[in-house]
Amino acid sequence: MSELSSRLKRHVEDGFGRVRIRGEISGWKRVASGHCYLALKDDKAVIDGVMWKATAAALAFAPEDGADVIATGKLTIYPGRSKYQIVIERLELAGAGAMLALLEKLKAKLAGEGLFDGARKKPLPYLPRSIGVVTSPTGAVIRDILHRLSDRFPVRVIVWPVIVQGNGAAQAVANAVDGFSAMQGADRPDLVIVARGGGSVEDLWAFNEEVAVRAVAACTIPIISAVGHETDTSLCDFAADVRAPTPTAAAEMAVPVRSDLLGLVQELSSRTLSCAHRYHDHGGERLRALTARLPKPDALLGPQRQKTDDLGGRLRRGLGHRLAEARGDVARASGALRPALLQHRLARAQERLAGVRLEARLVERPIAQARDQLDRLWRVAQSLHPNKPLERGYAWVEKRGGGVVASVGAAQAAGALTLHFADGPVDARVEGARVEGASAKPARVERAARPTYDKPQQDSLF
Repeated sequence: MSELSSRLKRHVEDGFGRVRIRGEISGWKRVASGHCYLALKDDKAVIDGVMWKATAAALAFAPEDGADVIATGKLTIYPGRSKYQIVIERLELAGAGAMLALLEKLKAKLAGEGLFDGARKKPLPYLPRSIGVVTSPTGAVIRDILHRLSDRFPVRVIVWPVIVQGNGAAQAVANAVDGFSAMQGADRPDLVIVARGGGSVEDLWAFNEEVAVRAVAACTIPIISAVGHETDTSLCDFAADVRAPTPTAAAEMAVPVRSDLLGLVQELSSRTLSCAHRYHDHGGERLRALTARLPKPDALLGPQRQKTDDLGGRLRRGLGHRLAEARGDVARASGALRPALLQHRLARAQERLAGVRLEARLVERPIAQARDQLDRLWRVAQSLHPNKPLERGYAWVEKRGGGVVASVGAAQAAGALTLHFADGPVDARVEGARVEGASAKPARVERAARPTYDKPQQDSLF
């Protein structure tokens, strides 16, 4: 049995190495391994199909049940079930009609969810500071957009490079739009443009994929869809805030013309200045007309001046009268108050005199104490004066070369001495244990210069 199955399998595969089958998808499913299983049927027959992971990943559209497709591959027999099946190597929609039918079905689904409602659409910024562009970095589209922006109003452009056709294009576009929407800070663009050049329905199919359409509809930044040429339409055009017929037109919608804007600003500035001058001139004319109708200042102020002069004269007379009355009142009051005032002043003077006497007594006491202390200190100082012991008969012995002699041995060693008495010095020499005068004739005694202390006069200190 197994040999028969193998021979039949080889016969089918050799005889039908490559086939094309058109039919309606039924039972489409993708398993965890990435492989896809389906059935192709028409009104007369059905055949199973399998699509390996690599082929399924390269699909340009999302297959679903009921889609009319053309499958290209080879026939084989699955031994486990002894059933014919086709190993699909390429799967495409069966003509534009089928693709449009699938497109309309998805469009109706998304429209039912409200993704295309006008209330969801956001207004475009008048003058964006930066623009994000989702497109291919190598195509002519990005060059056209940059060139047009440079001509009209140069702004900062952030390009998010993506593939715009084939496997993974729809997911790449969705990731780029979501990335711009999630940006924060100074790098966040004020406007996003999703752009692609023209092509067939198959070429533009990535912008009809549900994942890309939902990303465009959910973008928090105002977004322009510029997919294909003017006659091309994609579901991203319906989900975007604004649809542009071409990528170049999207750049024109994004920014105003700088020269036109400058001209408009200058025109508005001129009109503003003209209006200001006109209001100024009209105001001057009205002011001059009003001042011409006003009466002369002398006519307005004449009666008031006379009234002021009259009141001034009356005021002077009234002040003189009041001053005379006040002087009389003061004279009468002073005559009555003079004795009491003198008595009050005398009492105040006596109080001040008593205070002065008290202060004098308080000052005299420390002065007397200071004088007594100074007398005691003066007596002590006089008793310590060097001449006091000499006056009582003592003498001060000094060597001729200088230096005090305090013992007999020092005197014998010195030989020649000088004796200082209260009234002057005397030279002497040592002989044995007795001291004699240096000559029979008394030496001339000169009093040494000593500091003297005089008692200060107490009256001069205090």
